[in-house]
Amino acid sequence: MENPNFWKDKEKAIKITKELTALQQEVSEFEAIKTEEDLRKIELRVFLSGEHDKGNAILSIFAGAGGQDAQDWATMLLRMYERYSAFKGFKTKILHQSFGEAGGPEGRIGTKQATLEIKGPFAYGFLKRESGVHRLVRISPFSPQKLRHTSFVLIEVLPEIKIEESEIKIKPEELKIEFYRASGPGGQYVNKRETSVRISHLPTGIVVSCQSERLQGENRKRAQALLLSKLHQLRKEEKKKEISRIKGEKISIEWGNQIRSYVLHPYKLVKDLRTNVKTSKVEGVLDGNLDNFIEAELKIP
Repeated sequence: MENPNFWKDKEKAIKITKELTALQQEVSEFEAIKTEEDLRKIELRVFLSGEHDKGNAILSIFAGAGGQDAQDWATMLLRMYERYSAFKGFKTKILHQSFGEAGGPEGRIGTKQATLEIKGPFAYGFLKRESGVHRLVRISPFSPQKLRHTSFVLIEVLPEIKIEESEIKIKPEELKIEFYRASGPGGQYVNKRETSVRISHLPTGIVVSCQSERLQGENRKRAQALLLSKLHQLRKEEKKKEISRIKGEKISIEWGNQIRSYVLHPYKLVKDLRTNVKTSKVEGVLDGNLDNFIEAELKIP
């Protein structure tokens, strides 16, 4: 770095500087180990060695069938991941949220779909295995007869792919770009200008939206980055399917890929169906205390 020619290629220099800073931080963490808890946290890094594990995450939430109950469950999960991120020291921003009906318990407003940006070291690594269907069983707060109801929400976690680092090249003619005014709960417009951006990738049918920024150009940049993340994931899934086809393996239906069950009635229990980790402290889990579940997920072969 002291070489005068080091900064001639500015992009390469910045990348090397970031990598050096990350390595220095890891060395500092090893040197600071004092307790078994410190050692346990460092050991987890062994399971965070994937290609994008050190980077940021894009977490999307999709309410399933079930009307207000499913939309309320989506809002509860959005809060859960925001709280978990706060505990880990990650920064979050809602890039897009499509609201459902108002009138939920505790003043909650339902969510049909939401996209949450999560920034921080190893954000994607920690959250990558949260992808899948999350099931809630409870007495429906929307049922006059107080009937038990089951709701489903699909969580999708993608790595944040930077445009300049992506191998995927998108041609302008492959995109349909639309601008619109963002609407809040109840359908009211939250601003007067069409600053929100919706991008459709015509060859794949993937649609992404961003409404978090005040400027149209910034929303467009974020939407393009989100599209790259989705295209990257699509390519990854296609490779997995091809390998499975060659091996003769059966590919499970994605919506049927239930990973965790949250029961509030007739008893209280959160159980991960992949690791068998479970707890009766449902309120704590919904408040973002996910470490036991996520640490067990990381160790799945």
